[in-house]
Amino acid sequence: MRQPVPPSHRAFARAMRADSTNAENVLWQALRGKQLGGLKFKRQVPLDGYIIDFVCFEARLIVEVDGGRHAESARDAVRDRHFEAAGFRVLRLWNDEVLKNIDGVCLAILQEARGRQGEG
Repeated sequence: MRQPVPPSHRAFARAMRADSTNAENVLWQALRGKQLGGLKFKRQVPLDGYIIDFVCFEARLIVEVDGGRHAESARDAVRDRHFEAAGFRVLRLWNDEVLKNIDGVCLAILQEARGRQGEG
């Protein structure tokens, strides 16, 4: 069920799409247009008061691409638990991993997404 998104969240998500990190751009080029296993991913999506890097609603999969500032983040742990309680799987990837091993990252995302399809 769609939830109303405050205009400020929508504007912030739009700004984040325009100012994506290099790793986010690299991953988006691999995910966009149903290129990865026919799965539809969206990027910088406002949901439940958070902005999600990438989400595939069909597979209930959230993919976050993080830099070093997210290491051991208690805030991220709370966010992950929130979405896991809502039936999503959260996959966190490091910027460096995306930039150095995009094929391996895509394989991991595809395996996770395929493992989730049909659940729920």
